Amino acid sequence: MAPRRGAAEVVAEEPQLGSLTFNEPLSWRAGKPIPTGDLLRRLDALSSELREMDQEETDKDSLTKVAKELAGHNLLSHKDKGVRAFTACCLVDVLKICAPDAPFTPTQLKDIFTLFVTNILPALSDPSHAYNTQHKYVLVSLSEVKSIVLLGDISSSESLILHLFSSFFDMISGSSKSSTGEQISKDVEYHMTQMLVTLVDESQSVPPEVVDVIMAQFIRATLSPTVKSKQDTDEKQATLLLKELPEAYNMAKTICNSCPEKMSRYVSQYFNEVILEVSGGVPRANGHRRTSDGAGDSDDDEAPTGPTESDLKELKKAHNLLRELWRASPAVLQNVIPQLDAELSAENVQLRCLATETLGDIISGIGAAGPPPPPHMDPAAYPPAKLEDYPQGPISSSILTTPISPQSFAQTHPSVYQSFMGRKNDKSSVIRSSWTHAIGRILLTSAGGIGLSRDEENSLVKGLAEKLNDADEKVRLAAVKVVGEFGFRDIMSKLASNGSVNKQGSVLCSLADRARDRRLAVRSEAMMVVCKIWGVAAGEIAAGNESVLDTLGTIPSKVFEAFYANDLETNVLLDHVMFEQLIPLGYPPAKGKASKATNGESQTQINGDGPFDPDKIRTERILFLIKSLDSKARKAFFAMQAHQPTFSKVLDVFLKRCEEFNGGVIDQDAKDVKLKLDTTIKWLADFLPDSFRASHDLHKYAKMHDRRSYQLLRFAMAPESDFSTVHKAIKEFQKRISSAPGGQSGLLETLMPIIYRSACLVYNRSHQPLILQYSRTDENGLSATAHIAMKEISDKHPEIFKASVKELCKSLEEQAPSETKDNDPSSVDTLKALASFAKAENNQIPNDRKFTQTLLNFALYGTPPKAAKYAVSILAATTNRKEMHMKDLLDKSMDGWEYGKDHFLTKLATISQLTLLDQKLTEDSNDEIIDITTQQILLQVRTPKSDDDPDWQFDHLDDECEAKCWAIKTLVNRLRTVEDPETAKKLAVPVYKLLNTLIFKEGEVTKAGNTPKHHKSRLRLLAAQQMLKLCTTKMFDEFLSPIDFTRLSFVAQDRLEVVRRGFIEKLQKYIVKNRLSQRFNTIIFVTAFEPGSNGSLKESIMTWIRSRAKISHHAKTRTFENILPRLIHLIAHHPDYSVEPDELKDIGTYFLYYLNAVATEENLPLIYKCAQRVKQAKDAIPSADSNNLYVLSDLIQTLVRKYEEKKGWSMQSWPGKVGLPVGLYAALPSHEVAQDIAEKSYLPDDMDDLLDRLIRDADKKKVC
Repeated sequence: MAPRRGAAEVVAEEPQLGSLTFNEPLSWRAGKPIPTGDLLRRLDALSSELREMDQEETDKDSLTKVAKELAGHNLLSHKDKGVRAFTACCLVDVLKICAPDAPFTPTQLKDIFTLFVTNILPALSDPSHAYNTQHKYVLVSLSEVKSIVLLGDISSSESLILHLFSSFFDMISGSSKSSTGEQISKDVEYHMTQMLVTLVDESQSVPPEVVDVIMAQFIRATLSPTVKSKQDTDEKQATLLLKELPEAYNMAKTICNSCPEKMSRYVSQYFNEVILEVSGGVPRANGHRRTSDGAGDSDDDEAPTGPTESDLKELKKAHNLLRELWRASPAVLQNVIPQLDAELSAENVQLRCLATETLGDIISGIGAAGPPPPPHMDPAAYPPAKLEDYPQGPISSSILTTPISPQSFAQTHPSVYQSFMGRKNDKSSVIRSSWTHAIGRILLTSAGGIGLSRDEENSLVKGLAEKLNDADEKVRLAAVKVVGEFGFRDIMSKLASNGSVNKQGSVLCSLADRARDRRLAVRSEAMMVVCKIWGVAAGEIAAGNESVLDTLGTIPSKVFEAFYANDLETNVLLDHVMFEQLIPLGYPPAKGKASKATNGESQTQINGDGPFDPDKIRTERILFLIKSLDSKARKAFFAMQAHQPTFSKVLDVFLKRCEEFNGGVIDQDAKDVKLKLDTTIKWLADFLPDSFRASHDLHKYAKMHDRRSYQLLRFAMAPESDFSTVHKAIKEFQKRISSAPGGQSGLLETLMPIIYRSACLVYNRSHQPLILQYSRTDENGLSATAHIAMKEISDKHPEIFKASVKELCKSLEEQAPSETKDNDPSSVDTLKALASFAKAENNQIPNDRKFTQTLLNFALYGTPPKAAKYAVSILAATTNRKEMHMKDLLDKSMDGWEYGKDHFLTKLATISQLTLLDQKLTEDSNDEIIDITTQQILLQVRTPKSDDDPDWQFDHLDDECEAKCWAIKTLVNRLRTVEDPETAKKLAVPVYKLLNTLIFKEGEVTKAGNTPKHHKSRLRLLAAQQMLKLCTTKMFDEFLSPIDFTRLSFVAQDRLEVVRRGFIEKLQKYIVKNRLSQRFNTIIFVTAFEPGSNGSLKESIMTWIRSRAKISHHAKTRTFENILPRLIHLIAHHPDYSVEPDELKDIGTYFLYYLNAVATEENLPLIYKCAQRVKQAKDAIPSADSNNLYVLSDLIQTLVRKYEEKKGWSMQSWPGKVGLPVGLYAALPSHEVAQDIAEKSYLPDDMDDLLDRLIRDADKKKVC
């Protein structure tokens, strides 16, 4: 379109700029001031007009006069707050309108900003101030218009900038002097923050002091009283902890995040002054090998001299700040993180340690306030923890201790992360310990909540597992403590990914292994941690959670294996963890403390699903513990409980001695009283690690003479006390000792292990009826475990049944069998328990007609046959008409007995027991009994032999095999009752022939040789066990010839492990009870090649031998040293004996096994002398080759010398005489023959090298 005509002629008029209309004076001459009221009115009017003026539409020149007056000294320094406030409002408007050129001289600007910074803005701390609106207006204007940047243009403005930052942070934190405590509004806080951000962002540089102030805000919050006492804060005080970050902290955080580039420069400079100056020029990573990178231990004292104590204090403060800065603003640390990397390479251990700890916390998102509190892991909690309800990761009540990492450190700084991971192999154990703590926190917090990749997590978990097996105990201890900081869910989700407690090399397996660590500190911590884990997981294990069961289920087995170390400190630890972690005394807590359980019948008590029955809940926990144990650990557990009666008796004696001692005030026989007290104390103290301290503490307790505590201990030990009584007594005892005058609480460390061993805590009268109930009902699959527990109670603690005899008898009456009705199989446990209890005087077992008839019915019709055995024993011990009932039983059992008839096995068991209990009764029936046992049972084979026959019947014996077992027991029982030596010698011939034939022919007794394999294995084991039983009587022991003894010994090398194990366990049982002669100790060394259970059987046997040898050493009996000639004789008659060098090397294994178990530097000369003495006699066995003995004598002499050299011992000659066992050795014919034998070497020439190799191979196996 063409332009309109005349348009070019039109000239645009410029808009008319508005001018300030205010023209009243604001300044005055000296002595003639403007009244304050008038001045306030004028300033208000001016402020109102300036506020409405627009920068683009205002004639700035019209403001010149007003600006000059506003910047005058009269207004800026006016004494009235209102005048200063309105003046400030007018000034910020002038600055806004005239921006960017302020109409003020530099001096005026400085005065103006001095007013703002020192007067107006600080007044914002009081929101109730009369001129708060004007103060806020100034703040908003300076912030939004950004006039505050002019502050940076003023010369020497550093002090004003510092004052501004300081006052703002003080105001926002409520610590300003002018603060009234009233909360500053969020809009004021926002504008204050924006003003500071603008000042930092627009200024060319910020004074270092200002950086100090900003940095101080990150630490300032962590120093509040509530944070300092966070460890002492209980649940009720949790509300006092910070839920949100403090305002001053957030303000500093906003500044850093809004100006990351500038602040990173300032922060870098800040840390340069602190870190690099203090550390004395730490070398930066330059690609060269770091001298601290080597693995292994080193003497840290050789490191260069590092920073002083004050320097380190400053360094720690700086590193604390780094932790918090990473949580708040990681970007500002981009130039500082490399400095930490350089510290990781420092020669000084303290610097490397500090850097390692700091980087670990940075990666974990842990700030200056420290880590979150450890998770609540209470093994005594009820209902127990459920995995699905357990929190993931650490939970903190304070925001300052909540792990927060805004970004992944590993991805942001990969090279520094790798340098940190490299500290795993630092030469210093201090650094490796710090690194272990650090990775534990990283795993626990999932890198501050940001998460870990699978590779990162696997690498960290693997590193933790390695540190649990570190060569240095400090590192191992640190690793154990790290695992102790994990919660139940974290253990299952993070640590279990590396493998279960059964997987070698996993974190959990390595932790369990530390429960047997050679260092007490590590062993103690590990045992507490691993048992606490199982205690917390017990609920899920009981509920059948397969994942938890597979991962943690075998922890108790691993722990109780430590019992075999026979170490006093370890035994005390086991006492503590058993009753404080695995089955805590306080489990379950009183009903008021426990969570409410649901109504209705319980499917399982232990997981809290049923009504609250504390006795049942605790009993179930005990049974689940026993169920989780393997056979070896279960033996250890039962062995610990077996000590209770003995300790209880000794402790009771100790209390009596204390009463006689009367606190040291003794009327008569003082010397005798003190001697008795000392003797008892010595017995108790010898079972504790520090016997000197234990003795001192027990004497101290005796001097206290607290009669109430005596009674409390008696309550705890009394079999008639229920568990509630026992627990309350122990609690009150602990309280009394702790609060006793003179600070006696240290006594508990000595007294508690003794109390744990003496009190009725596991086999308690409250538990026994419930164990019996579980054995009958199989509730929660605990029947088999309950049977085992009942067997132990009946064997070792029958006194517990005293309180419930009537109930047990009544239950038997209800279940009594008849000719047409079977009894409940669980009745066997009840009968066995009563049979054990019946041996005691005043057993309180009823002898009324009904119960007597019940026992008679069990003896004739009970199943399994063992029920009859126990019923006969009870009947013999309790009935008033014993002869009549026994005769009646024998007649009914013998009358028409025939294999295969109803209840024939039960009647056979009854005959067997009657034969043992009443010899005269069965004397007239001997011929008939022999006919039944031999002709009708032992010499008959009714089960056809097959190539598919198993080697052993594990589940249930068939009738024929069981009948043969009862027949053998009957014949042995008949012999055991004979007291006359001549009669015994006559009757022993057929019985010994039978037993020796079964042993020699591997269970075969028939001429046809058609006995099935599984019968033969059972019969040869029983024959060997019965032979041992006979030999517990001296008279019968003498009937066992040396040749038959040798054959018996090699049952310990049977081809079936179950036979070997059964024979060895019976042998150990009799040896421990001192019921066998010394020669039987030699049999145990035949197990040198034992392969059973992947070596664990041999390991347990070795532990047992060492334990027995230790007992022998303390008793000064020298049993194991003196049996060496017997062992040499036994091996010389081994069926596989050979003088070929390689065969002799294998034979040397027996004697090396012996030396490893028995030899000490003290007894080695005696062992050597015993070996030499063999060459001074000949073999007393007719037709035996004595040269075999001499070969073995030289062999063991050579081994002893090599063993001495390996151990670095110095062997002296034994001064005493050494005898040889009669019957095995005979005197040599002449001195000349003896001289020739002594001078001759019977070993082949190349045996020396072979024996060296034997010792080296044995050492390699130990290492493996």
